[in-house]
Amino acid sequence: MSLRASVMDRALDLPPLYSLVILREHGDAFAHACTIAGEQGAGTLVWARRYDAAEFAVVLEPEEPLAEARLALYAGMNALADALAMHAPPSRPIIFEWPDTICVDGVRVGGGRLGWPEETRDDETPAWLVFSAMIRTTIARGDEPGLRPLCGALDEVGFEAPDAGEIIASFSRHLMSAFHQWSETGFAPVARQWLERQSRTGQDARLADNGDLLLSGKRGQDGVERQSLAKAVASPGWLDPATGMPWL
Repeated sequence: MSLRASVMDRALDLPPLYSLVILREHGDAFAHACTIAGEQGAGTLVWARRYDAAEFAVVLEPEEPLAEARLALYAGMNALADALAMHAPPSRPIIFEWPDTICVDGVRVGGGRLGWPEETRDDETPAWLVFSAMIRTTIARGDEPGLRPLCGALDEVGFEAPDAGEIIASFSRHLMSAFHQWSETGFAPVARQWLERQSRTGQDARLADNGDLLLSGKRGQDGVERQSLAKAVASPGWLDPATGMPWL
C-alpha cells in the first residue's frame, strides 16, 4: 500500500505526499474521492469542509489483491483513533466497534469506510482504494440531553472546540506511519493495535489473513465465530443512509 507524491495544498498542514481537494459543505468526500481516484491517483485527500464534522477521504494505491487490500481499513481506523487521541481530553477511551465504528468514552461519534472499483474480484488488485472517514464534531440537539447517550459528537464528550482541519492533518501523518510500519514489519502490528482498541465482547479476538474477525473463548460456546470483513465494509455500521451522517 503506498501514497504517491504530489504538490501539497497549504489549506491543511499535510505532509508533502498528499494533494488536497476541497469540497463545499454539502459535498460527499467518499463519493467524490471514488469518482476521481483513477485520474488523480494515490495521495489525493478530499476534504468536505463541514461545520459539524470532520469528513474526508484519501485515495490509496494498493499492491495486493482486493482480499488482502481490504486490510487497509484497519490502518485507516488506527490512524483515525490516533488522531483523535491527540486532541481528546484525559481519560476518554477511544474504542472500535467491529469493524469501522469509533467511540469516545462509549459514545459513537462516527467511523471509517472503504471503497474500490465495483467490478474488482477478490483475487484482482484494485486500480485504487479509498479510505474515508466522518467524525461528528458538534451537534445542536433538539431532544433532551442524554436521550440518545450512545451516539453523539466530540463536543459532547469533552473535546474543546474540536477542529476538523487539525484532526485530518493528524490523521494524514498517522496514516503514513501506519503504512510505513506495515511495509517494514508486516500487518501484525497494525492488527494488534486495532485489536487493543476493539470493544470487549467477552471473547478472545484475532484477525484472519483476509481481515475477518475471529472470536473464540466465550463461556458456553465451542469453536471459533468468524465475521466477514468483506460483508461488514459493504454497509458501514456507523452511517445513517438517510442522512449521510453518523447515526444519532
